[in-house]
Amino acid sequence: MDTLSSIDTFRQVVESGSFVAAAERLEVSPATVSKRIMHVEERLGVRLLNRNTRKLSLTDSGRLYFERCKTILKDLQATELELGSSDGAPRGTLRITCPSFAATGDLARLLAAYGKRYPEVLVDVSFEDRFEDLVEDGYDVALRLVADADTLPQGLIARPVRRETFHLAASRQYINRRGLPRCPADLARHDFIALHDSTWSGPLSIPARVTLCCRSTASVVNAVAAGIGVGPVPGAVLDDPLFREQLIPVLPDTPLQRATLYIVYVSRRFVSPKVSAFIEFIVESLSRCAEPSGERRQVAGLRGIQSTAALPGLRAADRQSCGRGPAPYREPARPPLP
Repeated sequence: MDTLSSIDTFRQVVESGSFVAAAERLEVSPATVSKRIMHVEERLGVRLLNRNTRKLSLTDSGRLYFERCKTILKDLQATELELGSSDGAPRGTLRITCPSFAATGDLARLLAAYGKRYPEVLVDVSFEDRFEDLVEDGYDVALRLVADADTLPQGLIARPVRRETFHLAASRQYINRRGLPRCPADLARHDFIALHDSTWSGPLSIPARVTLCCRSTASVVNAVAAGIGVGPVPGAVLDDPLFREQLIPVLPDTPLQRATLYIVYVSRRFVSPKVSAFIEFIVESLSRCAEPSGERRQVAGLRGIQSTAALPGLRAADRQSCGRGPAPYREPARPPLP
């Protein structure tokens, strides 16, 4: 006999006060109700109800069992509601893993906007560049940036969101101190902040001296902003109000490798409302803002997180004087703040 049905029958008997009333609620016969109560008592080895022809009362064991059964059935009902029917609202905890740069960029604002739109969802987010195992680590969804989709884990659903680009950048204080590089050869005179290692997978060969190697894109961004050297910075960071006035694009006309941002999840079947709502929200939001106004530049071929931005180029005089030494810093024209 179904144990859960027997538990629910016991609760209905207690709450209604009789076998007959419980049978009416459950749309079964009084004999079926009696049989289910006997099944529970035999399985537990205790009497739960004192009963005669006129009245029912709970034993001490029955009172304890009844309180526990109410809690169990309530939790089960809440769980089924959360996992829910197709018309259920998004609710529960949504665990996400994102690139480290997203903690300061437009993605962080989108996560906050999603939480505001669906207040019954608690967003639990981890910002890191390494590829987490979604199943083993218990994540519902991931945002991943890769140059080659074949590097994504097999067996997962990966939906492209938008193309992304890195840019070489340096802080204002560093440029004022060391000058603005006019061409890739000038980087030999500069300190370079590398992401993961000192090699470049794109077409640009950078002869710069690596002075700091970071394990995350966010660490590179903070090191560049601190004036330590030149490094690859996501375009979203260059547009971010926290860094926009601190960081200067370096060699924005130099093309480098680009990558694609994917939203990754485990399966298309039985996707919970909170996950499906998040996927559609991110795809819609990032696709709408994927192409910022102005000219696009391709910039960094490193593993990590990348984005796009409209950036000014070097003046023709600067390009013609490549190799003559570092140029004094000239403030580039920037697009107006939104």
